[in-house]
Amino acid sequence: MLDDGVYVCEPDGPLLREDRDALDLIGEAWGCGAAWVAVPVERLHDDFFSLRTRVAGEIVQKFVNYRLGLAIVGDISRFAAASSALRDWVHEANRGRDIWFVRDLAELAARRSAGL
Repeated sequence: MLDDGVYVCEPDGPLLREDRDALDLIGEAWGCGAAWVAVPVERLHDDFFSLRTRVAGEIVQKFVNYRLGLAIVGDISRFAAASSALRDWVHEANRGRDIWFVRDLAELAARRSAGL
């Protein structure tokens, strides 16, 4: 679903587990003319949050390569509590312009309208 330039994924869709999954999602978003993709935490395989698996890096790199913003939407506290590396990455990602970790779509909209 497209909402103000953001392709919003349903929480009950297929899991994003590898870069091929990201490419499928990127194709859907491009087809709608989206600038950002909002992915609920429920759509991400747990390996995404274990940085040593490199799943997050592969998926995020696809979005960067195709110049689409990626917003991870929802509560990641259980993953962040288990990994200082993940906490640091989330902090740095939220300072940038390519990937954001947000609580909900309202926070994403506020960040986008603020031009962050």
